[in-house]
Amino acid sequence: MKIILSPGKKFIFFFTLTILLVVFAFGFIMGNKYGEAIPVLNQRLVPIYKVARDDKRIAITLDGTWGADYTEEILQILRENDVKITFFFAGYWLEKYPDILKKIAAEGHEIGNHSYTHPHFNQLSKEKIKEELESTSDLIEKLIGKRPVYFRPPFGEYNNNVIKTVTELGYQVIQWSIDSLDWMEPGVDKIVERVLQAESGDIILMHNNAPETSAALRRIIPIFKERGYEIVPLSELVYKDNYYIESHSGRQVSHGHRGEG
Repeated sequence: MKIILSPGKKFIFFFTLTILLVVFAFGFIMGNKYGEAIPVLNQRLVPIYKVARDDKRIAITLDGTWGADYTEEILQILRENDVKITFFFAGYWLEKYPDILKKIAAEGHEIGNHSYTHPHFNQLSKEKIKEELESTSDLIEKLIGKRPVYFRPPFGEYNNNVIKTVTELGYQVIQWSIDSLDWMEPGVDKIVERVLQAESGDIILMHNNAPETSAALRRIIPIFKERGYEIVPLSELVYKDNYYIESHSGRQVSHGHRGEG
């Protein structure tokens, strides 16, 4: 059966089709760092969970929000093993422990932004997100003379508004692919078992004030080295440009990458 459209309906049909094609084409032409040619109407933005690499590099990251009882011991372990990592601190933690932050930075470790008050970011407006990040970065810069470029959202919580706003401010948003669950105090053996699952490009989450973290690190680091892995700060793991992030996995992939990483 032949369908005949009136002139008015033809105009609406072709106008709608044209708009859809323009939007779809825009998504493919523009592209972005959050996926390969994703149509803009369906775009799900994600942080970096891991990195597609073939060089056996991994990153250990430590979040700090509730204390510093074990931080000196952790620094000693890192020093003994000649390892540099990335710490993420909340602004209110920095207010309590400015001298510890200075020591961490002086020993060559990277400092990332973990917000100021550790709120649920999905509930924040764009303006409030900016306030949380910039007040923390201002304090970090004041204390160590260097502004952070990495941000980890509290509770690992994010949505499109969070990712878009943070990225517009010039930060790379970092999640994790291996969660040590050290804050739950499951026992050193359990932490070691979980962390040693890491492969090239993985980002490991630990905490500076979890009671079992230092003992776990003392065992984990030598084993990684024996396996041929290099533990590096995020600046030596993540790509800074010419990359995309797989929206289904959070894996950051260089446009020149060959292989599965």
